Amino acid sequence: MGRIIAIANQKGGVGKTTTAINLAACLAELGQKVLLIDMDPQGNSTSGFGVDKNTLVNTIYEVLIGECELDECMINGIMDNFSLIPSNVDLAGAEIELIGIKRKEYIIKDKVRKIRENFDFIIIDCPPSLNMLTVNAMTTADTVLVPIQCEYYALEGLSQLLHTIGLVKKRLNPNLEMEGVVFTMYDARTNLSLQVVENVKKSLKQTVYKTIIPRNVKLAEAPSHGLPINLYDSKSAGAESYRLLAEEVLHRGE
Repeated sequence: MGRIIAIANQKGGVGKTTTAINLAACLAELGQKVLLIDMDPQGNSTSGFGVDKNTLVNTIYEVLIGECELDECMINGIMDNFSLIPSNVDLAGAEIELIGIKRKEYIIKDKVRKIRENFDFIIIDCPPSLNMLTVNAMTTADTVLVPIQCEYYALEGLSQLLHTIGLVKKRLNPNLEMEGVVFTMYDARTNLSLQVVENVKKSLKQTVYKTIIPRNVKLAEAPSHGLPINLYDSKSAGAESYRLLAEEVLHRGE
């Protein structure tokens, strides 16, 4: 039975999609069967694996509105042990199309249930907002992983996100838990990064992963080449960090 992890933060630019792409790729590299579901209308997880999102016939949008099943839009063969459910800008209209539909918070959960045992991990890249797409991801997920950028406003919005997770747990998915917080864009040259890490650790009663993702040129370049970091530059600091994070996620709770 696969573990389902939603990667969420309503703040943009915190390394959410970078974490979704590279955590999925590094788990696949460890021999885990991984499915990445792109629930972000920007489709960056899709293009980050070299898929042209503008030419797709079936995406997660068609799944949401009932026009196809997950296996009909699943893309295989990008790398070993890895499958992708793509997304594109069509998904931006899903919220309006779902008005009045019964059990609209559970559409993805019901679809994923049919294929869940085929995977060790299902990673869901959420949009950078707390909308119906994010709620669908959270009702489907077992846990939520929150990337936090090492910057002054890191904690802003985090309490709102934790409140949303709490609401979803109370009303829609009683099994939902916090997977943990992972720090991204860490700059060892600044005292600020260090202070942010200490502040968040003090004020959060959450699991904080030991692995901290550094600011890294190669990590920034990889998406434009349509490759995860472990395939783009296997020996870079970014690749090493995401491999360590994948190991931590894999062995969590042991």
